[in-house]
Formats: sequence, structure tokens, C-alpha cells
Amino acid sequence: MTKVQETTLEVNLSALAHNLNFLRSKINATTKLLAVVKAYAYGSDAQQVALRLQELNVDYFAVAYTDEGIALRKVGVTKPILVLHPLPIHFNEIISYCLEPSLYSFAVLKAFLKASENEKDYPVHLKFNTGLNRLGFNSEDVVEIQTTIKNKANVKIASLFSHLGASEDLLEKDFTLQQIEDFKQLSTQLVSGLDYKPMFHILNTSGILNYAEIGQFDMVRSGIGLYGFGNDPKFSKNLKPVVALKSIISQIHDIKPNESIGYNKGHIAKTAMRTATIPLGHADGITRIYGKGKGFLTVNGKKCAIVGNVCMDMLMIDITGVDCKEGDEVLVFGENPTASEFAATAGTISYELITAISQRIRRKVVS
Repeated sequence: MTKVQETTLEVNLSALAHNLNFLRSKINATTKLLAVVKAYAYGSDAQQVALRLQELNVDYFAVAYTDEGIALRKVGVTKPILVLHPLPIHFNEIISYCLEPSLYSFAVLKAFLKASENEKDYPVHLKFNTGLNRLGFNSEDVVEIQTTIKNKANVKIASLFSHLGASEDLLEKDFTLQQIEDFKQLSTQLVSGLDYKPMFHILNTSGILNYAEIGQFDMVRSGIGLYGFGNDPKFSKNLKPVVALKSIISQIHDIKPNESIGYNKGHIAKTAMRTATIPLGHADGITRIYGKGKGFLTVNGKKCAIVGNVCMDMLMIDITGVDCKEGDEVLVFGENPTASEFAATAGTISYELITAISQRIRRKVVS
């Protein structure tokens, strides 16, 4: 396999397909699956990922914001796209591109009713807050929602949904079960006033893996699981990381005892050592928190600690005793270490790491 000549983020579509099949194995054949491709498909390549998932016949897509949905439409994504956090200023664009908004408050609901007054049965989704306390109507809003949408022929509720707050933590099982029950009750109450039944969905990736028997309803949603992370080692072992961040050694330095490395003399050599400079920095998503020995990169199978402060465009690693040369490949994360393992060195999670990888890093899609 040809080694990288620059910093690249490899996006493996075969791994994506594998993860989708694993998640599908956890749900009923009749349950729909929504693929979350917000934030550039969790830092990968939203367009290529969505097109591949469309070929694999996922039922729905979800993005965070309107612009993300428009970008998918422009490259040929025809499946329904749910916009999770639409803003009223973008409602006309949402309609123009046949996107489906999540309506989470009365202000947003009424604004969309006005924006869509010339439409017929436009699909919308009602978001409910069942404990995450982030976005969503509350259970006591059901009657007013029924009154507000009554006889409104311009919209049709495609789904009712909520979001679990702790589905990966089995110590919070009672909390999650209560969320599922509350959602079931309010959804049943709301649809009792309709002459049709929208879809219900509440399970995220960890919900699929831990609560599929009782909470899959009509559809489930997966984001992080599609990209290879199950929030639990027993599930992650069945998933394959979709992205791998690789770079090269730009230059090697021999450092004398007591010499400093990097900005603010971030590291002082106690003994003679060798360092390698890597063209990757906090402008690329590898933040300063990984510096000063917290994080490490892998060179020819050897872990090499990041020394000194991470710079904007570069970082330095300790390659003392490692057989390597300028131009050699450097692995930041992929299969070993995974993004979860790399992120853990700085006390954070895979979500934050992979979604922060800068768009200036070239994406390389592999099958």
C-alpha cells in the first residue's frame, strides 16, 4: 500500500458498510434506520458517506443545520433529510430543497406553519424533551400542539422523536427506561388526535445496542456507531473505525540536554533525545491539550509522545530510540490506536476528536 505523502484523513466506506450491517442486526427487519451525517459525517466526508449509505438503502438522513442538508441534496442525496436544529430564517430554503425540519418549540412550530402556508402535507418532525433538557417540547405541551396544528393541511407530522441522555451508561438504566416510557406516553397521547400515525423514534447508537428490545419503535438513529464507535468495548469490538488520520515526519532534530522544544519552552530535554516534527497542529483539530506528553503518535509501530506545546500547524514527538527517517508515515489514530483511545489521553471522547479534524486536511476515500 502506498504510504501517505501528506497529512490525510482516510475514510473507509467498506468499514462504514460493515458498521451499518452490524447495527441493522440489532433491530427488527421492519424498523427503519436513520443515518446521522451532521458535522461533515462526524468529521469524515458527508457527501461520500451519505451517497454510500443511500446505496445501502438507509431510510432517512439527519443533519444538524440547513446548509448541511442542502449540500447533500446538491450531490444527489434523494432520501428524506431531517434537519435537527433548523432556524426560522432558513425555512424557505428548507422547503426549496425538500428538507424536513425538527420543530421543537411553539415559536418554531408557528413560524414554520406560516412559512409553509402554500404547501400541502409538508413533512415535519416534532421533537420532545424527555430529560436531556436541550431542545424539545415538554409533555404538558401536547394538548396545545394538537390545537395549534388542528386543521392545518399544509403540514403533516412525519415523526415524533426524543433523544436519550445516558443510554451508554447502564448505571443510569432507570433514567433511560423512564425517558422511553415518557416518550411512549406523550406520543400516544398526541397521535390520538390525528387521523394518521407518524413514526416514533428515540434510540440513538447506544440505545440501539442497549435498549432495542423495548425502545426501537418505528425507527432508530445512529451517528457515532456508523463511524465505528459503540461507547462500550463489548460493542466497539464489532465495529470498524471509518476514519484514520495519518501524517508524515517533516524533519528530525537531535536535541541536547537542557535544550527546549517548542513554544514557551514547553519541553526541556533532561537527556539527549531525538524529535520529529509532524505537519499537524491545533488548527487541524489536534488541540494543545494533547501536548506535553499527554498524547502520542505511532511511528513504525512505536508510540511516540507529543513533546512541548502543540503549535498551530505542527507538533513535535519524541522518537528517541525509534528506527525512522524523514518522510516516514505517522499514525495519529485509526484501528490501533482508535480515535477513542487517542482522545482518552487528553480526557475527551471520540466525538470531539473526529468532528474537530479540520477541513483543510485532505480526505482520501477508500473502499
